[in-house]
Amino acid sequence: MQLKRLFVAAALLASGAVMAQERKVAFERYTLPNGLTVILHQDRTAPVVAVTALYHVGSKDEDSSRTGFAHFFEHLLFEGSENIKRGEFDKYVTNAGGALNANTSQDRTFYYELLPSNQLELGLWLESERMMHAKIEDIGVNTQREVVKEEKRQRVDNQPYGSIITEILKRAFRQNSYRWAPIGSMDHLNQAQLSEFIAFYKKYYVPNNCVLSIAGDFDVAKTKELIAAYFGAIPKGGNIPRPDMTEPALGAEVRDVIEDNIQLPAVIQAYRAPAQGSDEYYAFNVLSEILSGGASSRMNRVMVDEKQIALAALSAPFFN
Repeated sequence: MQLKRLFVAAALLASGAVMAQERKVAFERYTLPNGLTVILHQDRTAPVVAVTALYHVGSKDEDSSRTGFAHFFEHLLFEGSENIKRGEFDKYVTNAGGALNANTSQDRTFYYELLPSNQLELGLWLESERMMHAKIEDIGVNTQREVVKEEKRQRVDNQPYGSIITEILKRAFRQNSYRWAPIGSMDHLNQAQLSEFIAFYKKYYVPNNCVLSIAGDFDVAKTKELIAAYFGAIPKGGNIPRPDMTEPALGAEVRDVIEDNIQLPAVIQAYRAPAQGSDEYYAFNVLSEILSGGASSRMNRVMVDEKQIALAALSAPFFN
């Protein structure tokens, strides 16, 4: 079950980004014997290729006493592997003229390398190392724990309105594991033992819990051979139990006031909305665009220009 998106209408200082238009993309999808799902999309318009690995593990898969693990691994798995020295994962990509990054939501963790097309094999090797040979050691855990703490300070604790998402989630979801944000609890990360991080890695970073996608300028037949060579021998993981995402209806409007050291107040209205991928979800995207997609949108025209009751107004369906 994917996170039911919250639809948020807000009067804020900053304007929201316009959601990209959906469009159909031709692709081939297949599955290796070990359960790895592969998606190939060929695009010869530029000599670049994107290698991405999406793991079906997000903050919703965490124990309520160990929140923040999924996001923590987004950082930890750049530390190195049995064949990549600590701190050199990024260098392989940047030295090849590429870029890389990762992000985490309630439902998944996503890694990517954007490379010149002649460096496709490098991206596949790096992702196979992340899946099979990552080093989960005290030095990496301790280093990335401090990195995540600093990220939380910058993006949540010391950011105007930075606590909004956390505060909304724990009011919108009272029972299931969507009730906490991916950044999680720093106390939980501090309390966790190395054995717990190793167990999390072995459970979720397995081929049958991953979607490997290749997009760009590449030869399909050769790429399939490379994928089989780098990923085919990785053992399939065990069955992964998924959390019960049952969530009762709110039953009534929830109102609250959040005190913060901000001079300008913000009014936030959040609604439970249809799940991503449903017909209703796409209708909500269109609604969001009508409401706040640019200077001529209804919210901006009425609230900012005509009534002048807000400096900015936005609406957006979002995960985190």
